[in-house]
Amino acid sequence: MLETLQQAGRPGFLLGRRLDVLAHNPLAGRLITDFRALPAAERNQARFVFLDPHARELYRDWPRVAADTAAMLRLDAGRHPDDPALSALVGDLSIHSEEFRRFWSDNKVHQRTTGTKDYHHPLVGDLTVTYQALTPADDPDQILFVYGTEPGSPSETSMRLLAQWSRTAADTGSLTTQTPGAHD
Repeated sequence: MLETLQQAGRPGFLLGRRLDVLAHNPLAGRLITDFRALPAAERNQARFVFLDPHARELYRDWPRVAADTAAMLRLDAGRHPDDPALSALVGDLSIHSEEFRRFWSDNKVHQRTTGTKDYHHPLVGDLTVTYQALTPADDPDQILFVYGTEPGSPSETSMRLLAQWSRTAADTGSLTTQTPGAHD
């Protein structure tokens, strides 16, 4: 499915428990960061949002994204209160991010289904994406995110440029060239 989304010019990624990034297509890697280039223990959306300096530059409304991310983790904590890996993640984020501690203490719970997200991408500039969060009925701990842009918008043009860059990199074998932030 992620490859089909790639061919359609749509970023897609799959999150698991604790917001672990289980998979993503190359376009999502180009838009956000190439999680595959990170050590397995760091392939986590919350770690990226709170600990990678690139995230603060990438998300135009970083405080909203950060608050939603903490609230999504809290939802996971409610579903799996005895998960030692989640406790370790929350502890690590609490130690290393004052903002995480603040958002976590708000006790908000959030489940993403649809919405928009604004980016300031270092290669293609500002763009707004819409997203759909799809949860398989047989595995409520996984969420497939599919991004799109408004037809005819500057965001669509930016996404097409990013998709073209992603295809060119794949064709030349340089797909491992990182979007800023992948090694920060």
